[in-house]
Amino acid sequence: MQRTSKHILIGIGVLAVGAIGYFQFFHTSKAPSRQASAQIVRTALAEQKDISLTAQANGYVSPITLVEVRPKVQNIVRTVHVKEGQFVKAGQLLFTLDERNDQSNLARSRAELAAAQADLADAELTLKRNQDLAQKNFVSQAVVDTSRTRVESLRNTIKANQAAAQSSAILLGDNRITASIDGRLGIINVFPGSLAQPAGDPMVTITQLDPIAITFSLPERELMNVVGTYPNADAPVTAQLPGQPPLQGRLMFIDNTTDAQSGTIRMKARFDNKDHKLWPGGFVNVSMVTRHVSNAVTVPAQAVVTGPVEKFIYVVQPDDTVIDRKIEVLAIENGQAVITGIAGGTRVVIEGAQNLRPGSKVKESSTKSEPAANVMPADDA
Repeated sequence: MQRTSKHILIGIGVLAVGAIGYFQFFHTSKAPSRQASAQIVRTALAEQKDISLTAQANGYVSPITLVEVRPKVQNIVRTVHVKEGQFVKAGQLLFTLDERNDQSNLARSRAELAAAQADLADAELTLKRNQDLAQKNFVSQAVVDTSRTRVESLRNTIKANQAAAQSSAILLGDNRITASIDGRLGIINVFPGSLAQPAGDPMVTITQLDPIAITFSLPERELMNVVGTYPNADAPVTAQLPGQPPLQGRLMFIDNTTDAQSGTIRMKARFDNKDHKLWPGGFVNVSMVTRHVSNAVTVPAQAVVTGPVEKFIYVVQPDDTVIDRKIEVLAIENGQAVITGIAGGTRVVIEGAQNLRPGSKVKESSTKSEPAANVMPADDA
């Protein structure tokens, strides 16, 4: 009887201890789970507005016109009239070549022309005299015909001599080499006494600095956007130099082929360059508005989550849980992403998304974020 009571008491004690342990385990395990289910995140509202999509590229400055100065014929340089790096005007004298031989050729051509003109004058008098005599039957018609033939021959000779004299004058003028454009001279490769040759190195180069061009390349997908937005291909282009205010120019050229290796198409923009801030061969950052989008939806770029297959974004529900929404990124710039897949005014998670799953409970952080402005086409859009 006593053993039975003892066993009963022991059993009751075991049950009591188990109940206490279960009660403690239940409360200690449930309380943290409710607390852990509310993830601290930062959120922002998606904005809907009209925006301009801007393409960014690295460009280099290139002259619109570059002239290599060479002589037409091989000759000796007599005088150099300019200095390296000098700015010149169109028509300004650059070099004088040895012109003595061409002067003598011109003098000979003019002398031959004068002699032919004198012979023609004498032949015309003879023709007139023979015509008068023929009317009086003092000479035959054959004599008149011979005189007329001599006059026509001398007239053709004079034309040939005039052409020869003109050619000699042109060759003489070629010894005076002038600038064909306004621009800045480069390195002068000849000196007095040097032999200048048409097929050799240029005597000097002239580079046009104002206006000037910037050459850059954009992804081929931007071509239709540019052509569609600017039918005349005169899109405004902005160039940015370090520590300088932006420079404004206009698109002037779109290449007729796409680079198959890089998938880009080359373009040129024209810039006024009176202050010579842009120098040929220099690299600059170029931006160009490629298209305008109405009612575009923008979110902070950090809200976009890249999954194994597609991009998505976490949207906060009214009950403070999140769901994932598939999106497409159209453009990214300055911390803002232009997307499709959600509506304006939707609250999205911008920080803390790495710990979330669909259905996770979230709690707003006290720290607020500030949205950025401008956008550009995304490389992987």
